[in-house]
Amino acid sequence: MNGLLYAFIACFLAGCGARDQVLVAALTDRLGPRFSLLAIACITGGLTCALAAYFAQDLAGVMNHRARLLLASFALAAAGVESLLVSPGRRAKEPTRSLFAALLVLAISQIVDAARFIVLAIALLHAPLLAALGGTLGGGAAITIGWFGAGPLLAAERHLRLARRLAGAILLLSGVTLGWTTLGVL
Repeated sequence: MNGLLYAFIACFLAGCGARDQVLVAALTDRLGPRFSLLAIACITGGLTCALAAYFAQDLAGVMNHRARLLLASFALAAAGVESLLVSPGRRAKEPTRSLFAALLVLAISQIVDAARFIVLAIALLHAPLLAALGGTLGGGAAITIGWFGAGPLLAAERHLRLARRLAGAILLLSGVTLGWTTLGVL
């Protein structure tokens, strides 16, 4: 149960200002609120979290505890680097109304998102199913906020970018600390 709560909180915080949230907010602002867009964004988020948890479960079966801790530290550090370096990008001037195109862009951006690295790290150390569920709920909550508050979210994009960089620094520091502790350096 702890894995679900950790994943929910961490993925929600990592999802604030993330590419998928900003993309959903931009499309909602441009095309109006479409429930199908919110549903597709949440479904792709859930599928990518499930994929990360499945990958973690597959790896955890052949690793000892120390190796799982080290891989979890790499995943947390990767989440931090992704949050620090990757920004949501420019908004399309004439976005397509195709839900399939939105599904592809969302799935590709979510597969290597900080939230999925967090799910991988937590699923290595806790129950993978609960980590995937927590990541899905946390990421879905962040996307839903982007869908409901598209205008204000896009107006505060600069502040979100700063908060995302701060979260990235904390994730990177957590990953490095966990790694060093696992290796016995700290």
